[in-house]
Amino acid sequence: MPRAMRDGVSIYYEFDERDERDTRDPADGDGGEGGNESHTSETPVVFLQDVGYGRWLWRWQREAVAREFGAPVIAPDMRGTGRSDAGLPPLVPRLPGRIRSPLLRKPAGYSVDGLAADLEAVLDDAGVRSAHLVGIGLGGMVAQQYAIRHDRAASLTLCATSHGGPDAMAIPADVPGRLLETPSGANERETLRHRMRPVFGESFTNRNPHLMDRIIEWRREQDATEPAIEAQLGATLAFDASAELDRIRVPTLVIHGTDDAVVPSSNARLLEEAIPDARLELIEGGSHLACIEQADAVSDALVSFLAEQDTGTRSRSRTRARVSTNT
Repeated sequence: MPRAMRDGVSIYYEFDERDERDTRDPADGDGGEGGNESHTSETPVVFLQDVGYGRWLWRWQREAVAREFGAPVIAPDMRGTGRSDAGLPPLVPRLPGRIRSPLLRKPAGYSVDGLAADLEAVLDDAGVRSAHLVGIGLGGMVAQQYAIRHDRAASLTLCATSHGGPDAMAIPADVPGRLLETPSGANERETLRHRMRPVFGESFTNRNPHLMDRIIEWRREQDATEPAIEAQLGATLAFDASAELDRIRVPTLVIHGTDDAVVPSSNARLLEEAIPDARLELIEGGSHLACIEQADAVSDALVSFLAEQDTGTRSRSRTRARVSTNT
């Protein structure tokens, strides 16, 4: 079980390295035009989750990347999530919620800058020099901050996220409370189901009752503790990278569902306009968790973008090699 340490906090991550027996030269593909089945990449893809969610959140895209892009995959557990330590002041999580929550949302909680430093520790521990970062919500904020402060990002894919600050379209005022609300008399499963109402379209949940049951079980197994969710939410609400987005110098794909009820989709256009090399992919009718609700559309956009970046990297490497040989 790989773990990285930062400031005495243990951060767990999965590193699914590509099976070398399946490695093939892309030039030896199946003869089909643009056949993703034969594509392989050496550059890992890192998946970063939203507030409270475990590694299961990206399972559809992780499978698509492994199958169609052929890249190693890294999936860290954010602080307080899954198998990672919370790293919170020892007494604060034991306080009653009405006292604890304000503390964790501000002075005693997390910051996006600190979570980006955790990611740097993970990549350093894994021996990774360059990686494609894929983040949703808070994970997208961590990816932005990482690209601003650190130097291992090869590309960014920012899903259902914002650059934060006063110029961004704010998360609706009632949403943070709804994501943490416990209905009177509800058990754990009923509470989790209730808290997912803002992130999915109602028609999707009604059509997929068995999937929703599975998601609830994954959440019970892998999601963050209640105090960590409050701390992660505080980091989300305090984030503001608006003045530094021109420092992001890697290709960036912005993906956003047009019906996102958590992070308004107008934030996607703000990111596209502010990041120098960004493009926008809107998912028509997509909810906040379009990566689940419209998994194929999100996976296709992601894999296509990653393959394009990888092809460009290979072309530049061949050019450098020819120049070196000729000199």
